[in-house]
Amino acid sequence: QVQLVESGGGLVQAGGSLRLSCAASGRTFSSYALGWFRQAPGKEREFVAAISWSGGSTYYADSVKGRFTISRDNAKNTVYLQMNSLKPEDTAVYYCAADTLGVVAGTKDPYDYWGQGTQVTVSS
Repeated sequence: QVQLVESGGGLVQAGGSLRLSCAASGRTFSSYALGWFRQAPGKEREFVAAISWSGGSTYYADSVKGRFTISRDNAKNTVYLQMNSLKPEDTAVYYCAADTLGVVAGTKDPYDYWGQGTQVTVSS
């Protein structure tokens, strides 16, 4: 069983920054691929970013490329999402997800564990 707990969300003005964290349980955390997704009211949950087990490969949605950075610290069982130049359209609940088979993907299907989410609100 893997538990994921997100933190770091909040209210920020457009152009500002936030860093989300996701702490994970599990003795084999370093073998997991990890992803961040978001869901705005009335919309489908969408892919934001993903990172391979080693951190050597990262992938981003076009809408956040150049503004967001995903990283991980396997010693701390934590994955991060640094969000810069935030826009009102980034407002959503952000979820981290783990794929225990290590498949890095931009879709929800391979991820078998999800956190409860953290709210990010960007005001204009």
